[in-house]
Amino acid sequence: MTWHGGPLAGFDLETTGTEPLEARIVSAAVVEADAGEVVASRTWLADPGVLIPAQASAVHGISSERAAADGRPAGEVAAEVADALRGAWARGVPVVAYNAAFDLTLLCAELERHGLPPLGPLGPVVDPYTIDRAVDRYRKGKRTLEAVCGEYGVVLEAAHEAVADALAAVRVATAIAARHPKVAALGARELHERQVAWYAAWAEDFEGFLRRKGDAEASVDRDWPLRARFAVPAADTGAARRG
Repeated sequence: MTWHGGPLAGFDLETTGTEPLEARIVSAAVVEADAGEVVASRTWLADPGVLIPAQASAVHGISSERAAADGRPAGEVAAEVADALRGAWARGVPVVAYNAAFDLTLLCAELERHGLPPLGPLGPVVDPYTIDRAVDRYRKGKRTLEAVCGEYGVVLEAAHEAVADALAAVRVATAIAARHPKVAALGARELHERQVAWYAAWAEDFEGFLRRKGDAEASVDRDWPLRARFAVPAADTGAARRG
C-alpha cells in the first residue's frame, strides 16, 4: 500500500514564537483522517509557563491569560502529544505535519525541557511543505499552509487553529499525491527518505542564496524532520504501509 492509501495522522502545534528550540507549546492537535475525513482527534491547550507574545496571540488567538487559566501544565501536554505520535507510528500510520522540522523539533525541545523521554526513533513523516517545494520547485508565490491549500484546492476554514491546520496538512498531502503520481507511488518509508534528501538540497540552495546576498556566515540546518540537535535514526515502522 502506498503512503496515502490509508489513515494519516495530522499533527500541528500553535506556539509562543518561531524559533523551535526556544518557543513553547500553546495548543496542539493530532487528527487521524482516512480519505480526508476525520476518524479521531485529540486537542490540547497548554500553559506554556511564559508570557505569550502579542504577535503570537494575534496569529492563533490564544492569550497568556486564557492559557494560564485553562491550559494544562506544558510538560503533561508535551508527554501526551508525544505518546499520540508514537501510537500512530506503532500502528503503521504516517504522521503528517506541515513544516515538520519546526513542529517536531519544538516538541522534542519541550520534552527535553521537562525532563521527559525523547520522541524518537521516528516512524514515517509526511511534510507537504517539503514535498511541494521539491515537486513544484519553480512555482511563484508563498508556501504558507494557506497559500498551498489554495494551490491544491483544499479548504482551510480556520488558519492557525491546531485542528484545522492538522487536517488541512493531511488533505494537502493527499492532494499532492493526486497531482504527482511519482510521489503517490512511494511507500511511506521511501517517501520519508526522499524528503530527507529534498530538504537537505533545499537548505543547501537557500544557504547559498543567503551568502550570495551578503550574509557570509549564513547557515541553514540541513536535517529533517528534526533539526541536528535532536536528529535520531528513524524506526523501521509502518512496514505494512510500504509500496
